[in-house]
Amino acid sequence: MKKPELLAPAGDFPSLISAINSGADSVYFGIKELNLRANAKNFELKEIKKITSYCHKNKVKSYLALNSIVFENEIKTIKKIILTAKKAKIDAIICWDLSVLNEAKKAKIPVHLSTQASASNSESINLYKKLGVKRFILARECTLKQIAEIKKRTKTEIEIFVHGAMCMSVSGRCFISSHLFGKSANRGECLQPCRREYHAFDEEGNVLKIGNNYIMSPKDLCTLNFIDKIMKTKVDAVKIEGRNRSPEYVSTAVSCYRKAIDAVAAGKFNKKIAQELTAELNSVYNRGFSSGFYLNSPTYKEFTDEYGSKANAVKEYLGYVKNFYKKSSAAEIFIERGSIKKGDVILVIGNKTGTLKQKIDSMQKNSKECEHASKGQSVGIKMNSQIRENDKVYLLKKKR
Repeated sequence: MKKPELLAPAGDFPSLISAINSGADSVYFGIKELNLRANAKNFELKEIKKITSYCHKNKVKSYLALNSIVFENEIKTIKKIILTAKKAKIDAIICWDLSVLNEAKKAKIPVHLSTQASASNSESINLYKKLGVKRFILARECTLKQIAEIKKRTKTEIEIFVHGAMCMSVSGRCFISSHLFGKSANRGECLQPCRREYHAFDEEGNVLKIGNNYIMSPKDLCTLNFIDKIMKTKVDAVKIEGRNRSPEYVSTAVSCYRKAIDAVAAGKFNKKIAQELTAELNSVYNRGFSSGFYLNSPTYKEFTDEYGSKANAVKEYLGYVKNFYKKSSAAEIFIERGSIKKGDVILVIGNKTGTLKQKIDSMQKNSKECEHASKGQSVGIKMNSQIRENDKVYLLKKKR
């Protein structure tokens, strides 16, 4: 079975490197202007060349998300961004505003139509094709049956989301954040007021607290259990959401879907593999999992959660890498907070390292073997891979 392209989110350099190291075929990212994750760290315009060069060096494609609505005074900015992206040899631009599509077309950069356009049928897709769109990221309301039909009738590149956060209004046409705070979801500024506790008042002033169910807060999408069914639709690309999430989230999500896709292609995917990989996904941030609309129209219980992460593991800041000795593959780590002991699992995050998770099998203090170390101490730890000076170090703990 043909493998779909696996797209990973990149909100910063640690996430970008983590995605590539974990098996992504392509990454998508935004810059600090005109993308739907304005609250993510994002990249500077001048960094596009560095991103594309690193991706292409590792045989990974890079896509620039310019998928917010565009106002009249921003057209010059769009032209400048697209010119920079062209010079940097970006592989495609993700957009839905026709001004961006037009400028990308003039620059001869492939266009991927954002899910914000809500493309959900072959007629609209064929119309957009005439405008020069190469790939379509379908509306999230589509079922697998509908996706297979669209693929058959359009004979074009189709991409769908397979994992990550879902919007209360599904395809993002929400105005709550804009109405309450002047922060528009359609400009990437959403403050997620839907994921909060509310009080309802009746005409007599009685108050009802609506907190336990968080009625407008959807669970995260997770399709790993039926990734084989998704691949049977012959979609060209599957995408993980998460430019606002941590590097370890990106690393874990990409790694799990990489293993699942490879297992399906090899004819080895089964219930046991799906359960093991889903358990791994549960170790990083999630709001509980839903199959979205792919298998059916979800009920309220299937779609909403009780708020907050359901991750069964948390990270606690420990300190930073003071030195790394390549010959011995050992790191000197200065502990600024808490303590560690043999058998603990640490997570290292850095701009060039990405993410590295490792169990501590041995530690040394003052060149002598030790069992534990605490705040204010430097400790030597043998590492499985290279890490770098000033990388941040965290302790991974099971959530109680």
